[in-house]
Amino acid sequence: MTGLLAPTHIDRSFPRLHPRPERGWVNDPNGILYADGRWHLFFQFNPDSARHESICWGHVSSADLLSWEEHPVALRPRASGPDAYGCWSGVGVVDEGVPTLVYSGAPDGDGFSEALVVRGSADALDWSGERVVAAGLPEDPLVAMVRDPFLFELEGRRWAIQGAGRTDVGGALLLYGADDLERWEEHGYLLTAQDAVASELPPCDGWECPQLVRIGDDWVLLVSLWMPGEPHRGVAFIVGSLDIDPETGLPAFAGRGTGIVDSGSSFYAPQAVQAGGADGGPERVLLWGWAQETTDDGSGRTQDVNDDHGWSGLLTFPRELAVRDDTVELVPARELAALRSDPVDVDALPDQAEVRLVGTGPVELRIDGDAERVLWAAELDSDEEVRILVDASLVEIHRSGHPSRTLRAHPGAGDRYAVRHGDAVSAEAWALRLPERQG
Repeated sequence: MTGLLAPTHIDRSFPRLHPRPERGWVNDPNGILYADGRWHLFFQFNPDSARHESICWGHVSSADLLSWEEHPVALRPRASGPDAYGCWSGVGVVDEGVPTLVYSGAPDGDGFSEALVVRGSADALDWSGERVVAAGLPEDPLVAMVRDPFLFELEGRRWAIQGAGRTDVGGALLLYGADDLERWEEHGYLLTAQDAVASELPPCDGWECPQLVRIGDDWVLLVSLWMPGEPHRGVAFIVGSLDIDPETGLPAFAGRGTGIVDSGSSFYAPQAVQAGGADGGPERVLLWGWAQETTDDGSGRTQDVNDDHGWSGLLTFPRELAVRDDTVELVPARELAALRSDPVDVDALPDQAEVRLVGTGPVELRIDGDAERVLWAAELDSDEEVRILVDASLVEIHRSGHPSRTLRAHPGAGDRYAVRHGDAVSAEAWALRLPERQG
């Protein structure tokens, strides 16, 4: 271990509570797995600049989802190999007791990738092993983009999907049998945008970073909506059922409801993981997302400013995924309540804070001071609850019965976060403390 992620960055916008290296580019969360008594969280990472290029896998781990230790870069592109252009998104799994990463490797930038497998050490810290091609390019010539493998289990077998884009329909999910993790069997499609429920999603050229997880009797599919050369179009969910088709013997997904999981312009490419069991915690689905350097009002930092500060992007706090009436809701992971320290006034918040609002009536989160502006406003109905978590430039808003909202803001030297609310809304707030070093 290289040690606790220390909040020594002089940039006020740099997060103190969210794990990320002091410098470099960060995007998609990847490879989440529990091994050797710790949660291991990987992410797309360029350690050499604040730009999306030369992508590696960064690596942090935690025993409690609060205090994070930074580790050396887990994966780097290998010249002349199947990942020479980058080690792109994928997942982690403990396969027959061995921590294992499954990810997209691309030899060049043409949009196509192969699914690669690499075995790690028992403590999930050494990833120097051979990189095996588990799935090559798909057979269908209509596929214009493929990437981002995901694994799931159904009726005693392991399956895989990859995000794809087809020239005729847009978003699609390729399906594979993956009982042998190093040699997949291609089985056509699990779902495409032609499906009656999936067709209700916003149109796009492809579905990235697919996630397929089980919540009780429900299955939830998450897809990130990809349009090349345009701002990201958000992350969609489909709630439905997943069963083995008796005629084909393959998984069949039937959707019932759909929508957007986070309405903020900064949120993209989440990864979800079935938690509970191995870690001794409750049965639940944990989820992290990428918080991009974009803002709803266009006031975000330019690439030149990011270059000057030497960093760009971070991951959200861990969230728990819930299904209510065929709608997906994300709530802060229960562990985060332990970050609360002293109560503070909601009209003068520190840069690391949580606010809880309950009631009926108007509420707004704003920046007061030299550059006053409203970041978010809503009219609460029927004693709704809102939790707002602030960490420097990252704001995560969770409102009961609504999509989460992930925002970026950069208060200046004379600015501060503040909350305003109506008389029928109660409010309480806490400063958030730095977690103690583990061990």
